[in-house]
Amino acid sequence: MVSGLGTSRLFKPFRAINRRNIFLFMAILGPGIITANVDNDAGGITTYSLAGANYGLTLLWTMIPTTVALVVVQEMCARMGAITGKGLADLIRESFGVKVTFYVMIALLLTNLGNSISEFAGIAASLELFGISKYLSVPVASLLVWLLIVKGSYRTVEKVFLVACLVYLAYPIAAFMAAPQWGEVMKATVVPTFRSDSGYLMTMIGLVGTTIAPWMQFYQQSAVVEKGITPEQYSFTRIDVIFGCIMTTVVAIFIVVACAATINLQGLKIETAADAANALRPLVGHYASTLFAFGLFNASLFAACILPISTAFYICEGMGWESGVAKDFQEAPQFFWLFTIIIIVSAGLILVPNAPLIKIMFLSQVVNGAVLPFILIFMQLLINDRSLMGRHVNGPLFNTIAWLTVVTMIVLTLVMTFDMVLPGRIAQLLGQ
Repeated sequence: MVSGLGTSRLFKPFRAINRRNIFLFMAILGPGIITANVDNDAGGITTYSLAGANYGLTLLWTMIPTTVALVVVQEMCARMGAITGKGLADLIRESFGVKVTFYVMIALLLTNLGNSISEFAGIAASLELFGISKYLSVPVASLLVWLLIVKGSYRTVEKVFLVACLVYLAYPIAAFMAAPQWGEVMKATVVPTFRSDSGYLMTMIGLVGTTIAPWMQFYQQSAVVEKGITPEQYSFTRIDVIFGCIMTTVVAIFIVVACAATINLQGLKIETAADAANALRPLVGHYASTLFAFGLFNASLFAACILPISTAFYICEGMGWESGVAKDFQEAPQFFWLFTIIIIVSAGLILVPNAPLIKIMFLSQVVNGAVLPFILIFMQLLINDRSLMGRHVNGPLFNTIAWLTVVTMIVLTLVMTFDMVLPGRIAQLLGQ
């Protein structure tokens, strides 16, 4: 059986580091890094900020197993895209039928709509810290997003996204400016800490849900297909995927550390990532606060492009319609109309006075965690289908990690639901 991540095949490109291989890697670079980094969107940054502010470093240990799971899940999607030449929604429809696909698409549409709303909420909140009203920032940002995707070519769009990935360096800088106790950070990263209250469990599910979001699997696979990556080129794409996953986790860790070393240490309470940026100003200075706020704006605008695209991708693939950023309105009308409608609805709701944006942003991440197991089950069945994948099916290690991720998310979701229905009951059962 071929391993899902054969070490020899993974690092094959590095055995012959020459100009041709470097240029080939640079040409293929993109889908893995972009998909993983969009994880750190407005909802994600809010979740990481809340985790650090409310629970200090106690949830930091979840990052290592989550990163391993993220690498496995993203690699599986990229591999399916390269081997089959089809998107994930397309494969689900062909293998499990239109009825199953329809219900999956509805669930994902509702989840992604909440995620898209959170991105425009992040744009509004971050620019309000610079004195710009949401009634100006949101319409302008939504127009820029629409023009970039509808009028730009795939190569242009991808270059813009890759530049946006570099801006995430603002968070490591902000974390170092917060001057945390790095010994405690290292210890918290490797020593698990458990609590039984629903708030802690919801935050844990939110961390996993925002790091391994359901939409990512569809966008990752569709991006690999649209870029035309072949099985022969796939070893380079694997490196792209792994590098992107590690990069997004490092950024997430620094966000948690920055908030834990400042906001949590001072016993302050926040509700959003914008609150975190504001709270940092008197604690570690204007520059760290500005970096945090600018990082939030970049992440929100970045994800406001990707999330509507991913939604349009999987719905069009699921329904058998034409899709792709490289096409135009005439070639893929459903794809671009879906993209346009999602932007209008998401941006429009942000402008509604007193909209419960905080609840939408946080709950969208929790819903991601609850929906994720179902998507992973479909992926596992597809990736292990030899008639579909041939010798590129999962190996024992990848299957073990993927199924452990499914079981873990189901258990965490059930425990959280039980504790919300019967508050304090789990703590009693555990003798706490």
